[in-house]
Amino acid sequence: MALLHSFENSGNWLFKRRGQIPLVLFLFAVPAVYFTDYNSFSPVWNHLINYTAVLLSLLGFLVRAYTIGTTPRGTSGRNTENQVAESLNTSGIYSTVRHPLYLGNYLMWIGIVVFTHNFAFVIIVSLFYWLYYERIMFAEERFLERKFGQSYLDWSLKVPAFLPRWSSFRKSDIPFSMKSVLRREYSGVLATVIGFVYVEILMGWFRFGTLSIGIKFMYVLGISIAMTLVLRTLKHNSKILSEEGRS
Repeated sequence: MALLHSFENSGNWLFKRRGQIPLVLFLFAVPAVYFTDYNSFSPVWNHLINYTAVLLSLLGFLVRAYTIGTTPRGTSGRNTENQVAESLNTSGIYSTVRHPLYLGNYLMWIGIVVFTHNFAFVIIVSLFYWLYYERIMFAEERFLERKFGQSYLDWSLKVPAFLPRWSSFRKSDIPFSMKSVLRREYSGVLATVIGFVYVEILMGWFRFGTLSIGIKFMYVLGISIAMTLVLRTLKHNSKILSEEGRS
């Protein structure tokens, strides 16, 4: 098999399993937290790292939210069976970066990784993420090239794959829809909150031998669970969040 086809096949295989990355992070967070010397961080540094972690994850959510909120039906989905693209997005955030959802995913999860205070873990996860998603992005781009031909090639030559070029931003052709965000992003938000809570529990256990959660984390987790239940119920049992022409 030619290397080109091997990359594409492995990318498609990983594409179907890309939702399993959080499970890997949860597993490797255990030794990352265990081997981190938290006593070496001053209170100021501790707060700075915590706020940076939260801001990174929030930025990732905003990237995903804007992407989801400005794309039509048949694109930028959570599908795992095969590649889907009924149209080629080239405006809005897609005028600055070719894979904004994967950029958003990285920021959301690297925020949790930063929260461990283990900077070697941050580097390892970043490298792992790139190697994992590079194959997926390769397979997606092969699919888009075959489907849209020269239009895709012309766009891809001007727009970077992962690091946005904000100077080339062009307003989205699709109006922003908060309904799309509410309908499709609640599970990702809950997963991110659970990630932070999980690391908080690990730190408490390895540092103090107690299984406890700070009051702020309890409030955030409770609100996230409640919102998820409400939005999931509305999505599956009503048409309140439904929209014509949106996935």
